[in-house]
Amino acid sequence: MTFHTLDELIADGVRGRYVLVRSDLNVPLDGSTVTDDGRIKASLPVLSKLTDAGARVLVTAHLGRPKGAPHAKYSLKPAADRLASLASFKVSLADDTVGESAKAAAAALADGEALVLENVRFDARETSKDDAERGAFADELVALTGSNGAFVDDAFGAVHRKHASVYDVATRLPSYQGDLVRTEVEVLRKLTDDTQRPYVVVLGGSKVSDKLAVIANLIGKADTIMVGGGMLFTFLAAAGHKVAGSLLEEDQIPAVQDYLKRAADAGTEFVVPTDVVVAEKFGAEAAHETVSADAIESSSFGAAGIGLDIGPDSAAAFADRIKGAKTVFWNGPMGVFEFPAFAAGTRAVAQALTETEAFTVVGGGDSAAAVRTLGFADDQFGHISTGGGASLEYLEGKDLPGLSVLDR
Repeated sequence: MTFHTLDELIADGVRGRYVLVRSDLNVPLDGSTVTDDGRIKASLPVLSKLTDAGARVLVTAHLGRPKGAPHAKYSLKPAADRLASLASFKVSLADDTVGESAKAAAAALADGEALVLENVRFDARETSKDDAERGAFADELVALTGSNGAFVDDAFGAVHRKHASVYDVATRLPSYQGDLVRTEVEVLRKLTDDTQRPYVVVLGGSKVSDKLAVIANLIGKADTIMVGGGMLFTFLAAAGHKVAGSLLEEDQIPAVQDYLKRAADAGTEFVVPTDVVVAEKFGAEAAHETVSADAIESSSFGAAGIGLDIGPDSAAAFADRIKGAKTVFWNGPMGVFEFPAFAAGTRAVAQALTETEAFTVVGGGDSAAAVRTLGFADDQFGHISTGGGASLEYLEGKDLPGLSVLDR
């Protein structure tokens, strides 16, 4: 794919022009407090480039899944406030997306200022499956840019969605790839097309069903795939072990067994934990103990025990594999890292990534939140993706509408 770049747009001149930027401000909140501003900080460089060049920037973004109607819980106000506190340019927020507030605020925008439009998902047309409905919403967004507008997609976390603010506006305006999206694509190409080996992949998170497609595409490409998080219990069950009350997707056991066989035939090694931290119940203060992965029901909690983290032997083994790699991709925590008692596995993986000489990629979403929650700095890793689901779909080999529409 070949894209028009942000630098090309700026070279053409943007002073006094409206530039519609799709940013990723989908950040976690605790009430009205942003608990991880990583995506906001990642969006800032492109917005700064444009405002420094005198553009009048209109920012579109989503937050959560408000189901096509305004909801105070999903307002972009906390994210816009945090953006304003970090930015060197003026940032304001419209009360709606394409309504009277947005129109008036856009008309009043001065050169070098930015206006964040309210959550695009407050309008049901944003995510509609109907091309005409999405197109009508895109037309209203484009109308805010006047007669000489441009579009920049800088929200890699949304490029896997065929949504109005991602896809349809790009068919209506001169369109450019933002620097954040460009960087994400360059990084992911290193994980798919130009990979230094040994290539180690660490997969965690709760559901194996969320990762099956990426596992299928990595077999034969990765040298080692290490499995942790809630998904590990389906792998243990596939090997014939009982997992007590741990998270288990029984319907996925045949698929896991098939992938394990295919991996062995293709030369990709699966590494599954040999020990597990089992708790009496799901809770931060729950009693817990470490047991062998093939003896979970033999813990003090019997058939009611719940596995909430990989054990220390497994964490050490994972760390050793990471330190011996040339390329590492990590997506998904190893346990319930939000509870200190069950964060050791995730911390060990993160620590190993900071100590290896390999090119390291933290795959967004919960993994990015985990490293920041556990006190690691972004610059300790080769790259922290803002992509989450988009990164996984890229690694699955899927077409990403928000990228393909920018292909010139």
